[in-house]
Amino acid sequence: MSILIVYATKYGSAEKCAKQLADKLDGQVELLNLREVKTADLSRYEKVIIGSSVYMGNMRKEAKAFIAKYLKELQDKPTGLFLCAMANGADAEKQLQACFPRELVEKAVATDTFGGELHFKRMNTAERFIIRMVGRSQMKKQGSSLIGDGKTDVSTISEDKVEQFARSMQAAV
Repeated sequence: MSILIVYATKYGSAEKCAKQLADKLDGQVELLNLREVKTADLSRYEKVIIGSSVYMGNMRKEAKAFIAKYLKELQDKPTGLFLCAMANGADAEKQLQACFPRELVEKAVATDTFGGELHFKRMNTAERFIIRMVGRSQMKKQGSSLIGDGKTDVSTISEDKVEQFARSMQAAV
């Protein structure tokens, strides 16, 4: 079985998840960072997985462009979709539905959000400020902190979700 995992990332969370996913899949798995390569010959693969980090509520523009370019081909083969984001539960599901085209989500054999990471030292001042403001709002809404102290890196990536996603992709025909 040949699987292509394409991903778009800003700070590395989607890349980290794509690599974890690749390690859990059987067969020939190829990783493609959409920041480095914009095209692929999808006919070479039996299955395709698309992943992106979410930044300011949107998936990365490289992932959007890839999907727009290959939407027809993606609908004709088993496809998996994942996001890396700090949202969870119903909010994460809404984000997934909003980021990917409806026709692709409906046809996908696996969809999930794996969690996310915040790397404060990699962010600029404006990004750190926005994350802290959003984090305070979320703390009030959910009664817990998604951003910790706002200075120490945070990861909510779930290896269990990555594992379950891999099993769903393996089972897809």
